[in-house]
Amino acid sequence: MTSAGSGLTVLQTCVLSLLAFTGASQFALVGALAGGGSPFTAAVGAVFLSMRNAFYGIRLSQLLALPRAVRPLAAHMVIDETTAVSLAQHGRRAARIGFVVTGVSLYLLWNLSTFLGALGAEAIGDTATWGLDAAGPAVFLALLAPMVRTTTQRAVAAVAVLLGLGLLPVLPSGVPVLAAALAVPVVLYVEGHKRVEGRRTQRAQQASDDSAQGEDR
Repeated sequence: MTSAGSGLTVLQTCVLSLLAFTGASQFALVGALAGGGSPFTAAVGAVFLSMRNAFYGIRLSQLLALPRAVRPLAAHMVIDETTAVSLAQHGRRAARIGFVVTGVSLYLLWNLSTFLGALGAEAIGDTATWGLDAAGPAVFLALLAPMVRTTTQRAVAAVAVLLGLGLLPVLPSGVPVLAAALAVPVVLYVEGHKRVEGRRTQRAQQASDDSAQGEDR
């Protein structure tokens, strides 16, 4: 329904779900399109979000050690859930079974629900009339919220929101989302600077204490 509210047809929605088997990236893409962004900026934002799957793939390639012939197909199944299930198993055989069963079942159910949702959206007409145009951002926030746990992650999320909202009036649709990715290096730089300053202060305090102890002696 979310993609239908963004102007995609049932066929386009189903093809997107078949080829881009990663929920967060799909929601980001259709959300950017719904906001009037260009297909290019929407696709770049979706790619940024799916880059974590590449790191999953590096770990799983060592764990599963699949034959080269099936690796391209297996790569399509590398998502959060298949990674979590595979890593939780004991032994390579169990990890492979967990990966395949989880990947295939989720892929089939995801695409079936996509098809039914797109048909339902087409049947009810303009999804904005029902408020379903807000479903994309709402689902994306629901997916993101459980991942924001540490202080650093909260800081990145806060800076990203400020960048996205601040640049929204001056940049084309879809571009503020990409610019929000700058929150990561900004926060990491600030935290790194604080750690360096903290170590310097600690060393200076230690030197002062040592000097005071030497004078007492």
